[in-house]
Amino acid sequence: MRDILLQTGRRFIAFLQYLGGLTSLSLLTLIWLFAAPFKWKYVIQQMKKIGYDSMPIVFLVALFTGIVLALQSAYQMQKISAEMYIASLVSLSMTRELGPVLTALVVAGRVGAAITAELGTMKVTEQIDALEAMAAPPVQHLVVPRFLASIFMLPLLTIYADAIGIFGGYLVGVYKLNLSSSIYINMSFDPLVMKDLMTGLYKTFFFAAIIALVGCFEGFQTEGGAEGVGLATTRSVVISFILIIATDCLFTVLFYFIF
Repeated sequence: MRDILLQTGRRFIAFLQYLGGLTSLSLLTLIWLFAAPFKWKYVIQQMKKIGYDSMPIVFLVALFTGIVLALQSAYQMQKISAEMYIASLVSLSMTRELGPVLTALVVAGRVGAAITAELGTMKVTEQIDALEAMAAPPVQHLVVPRFLASIFMLPLLTIYADAIGIFGGYLVGVYKLNLSSSIYINMSFDPLVMKDLMTGLYKTFFFAAIIALVGCFEGFQTEGGAEGVGLATTRSVVISFILIIATDCLFTVLFYFIF
C-alpha cells in the first residue's frame, strides 16, 4: 500500500509539473506574441508545412469519412424511406464535430510530431542552448511562428475538410442511392446555419494552440539523444490527442447547454 501511494503521489506531482511547464510556455508565447516583432517569413514557412502540406491527407480522411458516414446512415435510413435526410446528417456532422476533430487529430499526428522531432533534435544537439547564449529567446524564434501558423491554418483546413466530407456524402447519395443532385445539395445546406459552422471553427483555435504548444514543449523537454527524440515525439502525439478529445468534449457540453 505504501508503494502504491508513493507511486501515485509521484505521478500526480509529475502531472502538476507538466501542467505548470505547459502553462508557463503558453504564457511566454502570448507575451512574445504581443511584446516583440517577429519575422513573417518564418510564419509563412510554417504555414506551408502545417497547412498546404497537410491538404492531401486531410482530403483523404475527410472524403472517406463522408463516404462512410453516408453509407452507414443509409443502412438505417433506407428502412424508413428517409434517404434524403442523409445529406443533412452528413453536413451537420462534418461541420459541427467530425470535420474539426478529425482535422485536428490528423494535423496533431503529422505536424505535432514533426514539431517535436525538429525541436527535440535541436535540443539534444544544443542548438537551443546556442540561441540562448546569443540572447535570442527560443520561444520568440521557435514557438511563436509555429503557434501563429497553427492558429491561421487549422481553421482553413477544417473548412476544407468540411467541404470534402460533404462531397463524399454527395457521391454516395447521388451515385449509390440515386438521389437527385439538386435535392441532395439543398438538403445538405438548408439545415446549416452560421452557428453550426462557427461552433466547429471556434474549437479549432484551441486545437491549434494545443498542437503547437504541446509539440514545442515536448521538444524543449527532450533529452537522451535519438531515443529521447523518439519518446518525446510519441508523448507529444498521445498528449495532443487526449487534450484535443477532452477539449472537444468540454466545448460540446458548453455549446449544448448554452446554445
